[in-house]
Amino acid sequence: MKLTIISHTEHYQLDDGSIVGLGSTVTEINQLLGIFDTITHVAMLHDTPAPPSALPYSSNSITFVGLPAVGGTTWAAKLQLLLQAPNILVQIHRALKQADYFQFRAPTGMGVFVIPYLMVFTSKRGWFKYAGNWKQEQAPLAYRFQKWLLESQSRPVTINGSWPNQPKHCLSFENPCLTKQELDEGQKVVANKTFSKPIELCFVGRLEAAKGVDLILEALASLDDHQSSKIATLHLVGAGNRSTAYQQHVDTLGLTVTFHGYLSRSEVHDIYKRSHAILLPSASEGFPKVIAEAMNYGCVPIVSQVSAIGQYIAHGENGLLMETVSVQALNTCLNRFLDLEEAAFKTMTQPSISFMQRFSYPYYNQRIEQDVL
Repeated sequence: MKLTIISHTEHYQLDDGSIVGLGSTVTEINQLLGIFDTITHVAMLHDTPAPPSALPYSSNSITFVGLPAVGGTTWAAKLQLLLQAPNILVQIHRALKQADYFQFRAPTGMGVFVIPYLMVFTSKRGWFKYAGNWKQEQAPLAYRFQKWLLESQSRPVTINGSWPNQPKHCLSFENPCLTKQELDEGQKVVANKTFSKPIELCFVGRLEAAKGVDLILEALASLDDHQSSKIATLHLVGAGNRSTAYQQHVDTLGLTVTFHGYLSRSEVHDIYKRSHAILLPSASEGFPKVIAEAMNYGCVPIVSQVSAIGQYIAHGENGLLMETVSVQALNTCLNRFLDLEEAAFKTMTQPSISFMQRFSYPYYNQRIEQDVL
């Protein structure tokens, strides 16, 4: 079987001419070769240097087709996207000719014209993967339009979480992020991890206010001296336009924070192995892969209760949920976490193997074969 994937995933060309892409997506696509014989990925090619987190495809059975790297929040960026729409649709049309199935990854800027094209102009079998917050309040207009389109058509749509009045073709799926080897390794790490103070915290993602970085820094600064002494460092993994400003702010607040920038997949996993909690007080998410990845290595998720997150994280059992997305709510969770005894920490970091397997690539592929194709 032949699959064509269409997405906005960032790709880069190295000096030797080889192509690398966003590590989490590339790894997921590599694993789909367990189902499909060949895969063509139509996605955006950037002309900037590749971050360390970018990875190459694992097989010559995967072909990359580059699209112009357009899109953004400004009106100029939106206009440029529309101007490139004919070229993008031509590339998609050509790739679909050779496919038995397609997958479109939403929501994304080009979804406003690609989803209608797939609905009307192709009879190929396929499915849509909606990786964002399916129940996002005050979502951007383009996202609301794409969700309405996906609800209105009949092909399968995989979404995060289970919701009231969910259309039958909208299927609840976990976001895959772990190999069988990583699951086995995680069990060993969890068994040997202790909760001796001072402990280490981590954040993995874009360094921006929407992901909760501002809340994290302010909440840490609001802890009293006794609680602060229980924290060795906060690992910030990722980058963003405000990275320099955050570093200056950390100096002003007097916090112990380690800025790592972008790291490779294995290096991020090393951060999870040494950390005791992952902080993600984001205002809007689907179910981020980093939560399951961190849990696999014994990191307690301290997270906002948005979208599907509360359907997987039970407060006080396998993580801590913020009542609101605020400094005060995060401070409350941090204080509770820092006051945990060793036994309580060990209980929180030992989810069942069956729970973690739901975020594995083999389980995801099995669900795709059974419920989608």
